[in-house]
Amino acid sequence: MTAKCVMVLGTTSGAGKSWLTTALCRYYARQGLKVAPFKAQNMSNNARVVAPTLAAARAALPPEGAVPCLGRPGAVASPLGGEIGSAQYFQSLAARAVPDVRMNPLLLKPERDTHSQVVLMGQVDEALSKMAWRGRSASVWPVIAQALDELIAENDVVVIEGAGSPAEINLHSSDIVNMRVALHCQAACLLVTDIDRGGAFAHLYGTWALLPEEERALIKGYVLNKFRGDASLLAPAPQMLQDLTGVPTVATLPMWWQHGLPEEDGVFDDRSTAAGVVTKTVAVIAYPRISNLDEFQPLKNIPGVRLQWVRSPSELAGLSPTTDWIILPGSKHTSGDLAWLRAQGLDAAIARHAGQGGAVLGICGGLQMLGEALIDPHGIEHAYLGNAPGLGLLPLVTVFEADKTVQHTQARFDAEMARPDSSADVDISRPGSLAVSGISPPRASSSNPWAALVGVQVAGYEIHHGQTQQHPAMAKAGDVARAVMPGGLAWQNGAGNVLGLYLHGLFEDPAALQALFGASQSGPVPTLDSVFDGLADYIEQHFEPGVLQALIV
Repeated sequence: MTAKCVMVLGTTSGAGKSWLTTALCRYYARQGLKVAPFKAQNMSNNARVVAPTLAAARAALPPEGAVPCLGRPGAVASPLGGEIGSAQYFQSLAARAVPDVRMNPLLLKPERDTHSQVVLMGQVDEALSKMAWRGRSASVWPVIAQALDELIAENDVVVIEGAGSPAEINLHSSDIVNMRVALHCQAACLLVTDIDRGGAFAHLYGTWALLPEEERALIKGYVLNKFRGDASLLAPAPQMLQDLTGVPTVATLPMWWQHGLPEEDGVFDDRSTAAGVVTKTVAVIAYPRISNLDEFQPLKNIPGVRLQWVRSPSELAGLSPTTDWIILPGSKHTSGDLAWLRAQGLDAAIARHAGQGGAVLGICGGLQMLGEALIDPHGIEHAYLGNAPGLGLLPLVTVFEADKTVQHTQARFDAEMARPDSSADVDISRPGSLAVSGISPPRASSSNPWAALVGVQVAGYEIHHGQTQQHPAMAKAGDVARAVMPGGLAWQNGAGNVLGLYLHGLFEDPAALQALFGASQSGPVPTLDSVFDGLADYIEQHFEPGVLQALIV
């Protein structure tokens, strides 16, 4: 078996490469072909845990007839794993393939503006993280080429995503993700541009013109993405561009805000929030190094839920403590993002919501922030070496370990989540946001916002350096957090309204969604599989007839 390769290039970042690659994966899979996605290098703090080796991936295949779904991958059941970019994880599910590290052999996870953690074949590589960019490219290309060659040998079609633009002439000599990949496998390339930005035809022509002749020859079609209005008004520009370059425009894709696929980078636009009467606002703190934000995509698809991204206290001012939630998401640089949060004054706003009994949820780095202290003896977060105070909403302490926990996890919320705690009726003065803000801890209430999760088993994944435990001195003083999952995976305050957990994927788990939102849904939440089919239907409708098949001939 030797796969045909189709590659999606973009004139800019954000042109639409990721979602189009995902759509192509499902389109070709629906033709009965064996399909795999590939992206040589991805830069993103949105990562998923997958099988570290092909053997592990095959061993973890789901049962016959099972459909992989968001948060219950099923396809990856190994206790330990490797990291790939979330986009390639979703693309593999769209392709009906088992995700493995070869699909994204190099992942760069930004920690600061000038530094990224380098993940090679799923594992953190400290030596590469310290290496200069161009030297790194030369070192990793053989690994990238081998991963691609293996996928080509095992599949009928490999759908490849580029990065940024292939015409970045300052990076061309060290390219390992765009045209070097295309030349290596002689991929049939589509060049997509975001026409909503303006200048689309200039972007397409300029990109084509800057490529060497042998690379131009691989471009088989232009795709105009995010178009508003009457496509006939584009004439005569597509024909003029073809006269200049010899490359036809093969699709004009209308603007589509609600396709249901998580964004790869950046927070979601409010225009993509599900329509209808808003009954609950979920406010996610959007700090600079936010990670794994794609796990909140299912909330956008739930009728009545508004997903709001928050960067200032004023955006939290209108929240209701009885219905609305605040979420502290994952972070690639917990101490740095916590410092940013304090600088914005968000710490007091979060404490105020919690003090009024409002629901607060911390996930991974967000859990660590909710605690009393963060300790970094190994300098994992570099500039923030040493101890730092947390928000003080949970009596916990987090120590950053040298080894990184990367694994799939299944766990059950226990009955402690619903147990009233009389100690929550006592106004405890202690360090932390509540005391600093002059707000008393919330009193125990039968309306525990997380009580619906009691007994629910959820599946997800862990990616973290920190290990979190009860603060010993605070426990002696009677301030004890409830461990509401085994192994220190989840903790809750006595009143029950503040919950922190290490498990990513809570809102991607069908059982958790049903428990938290099932009673109030006005309609079913779209499954990820239905989203993939919708993407494939969309491109089948809007591409010129025969083009998609011609790419793999």
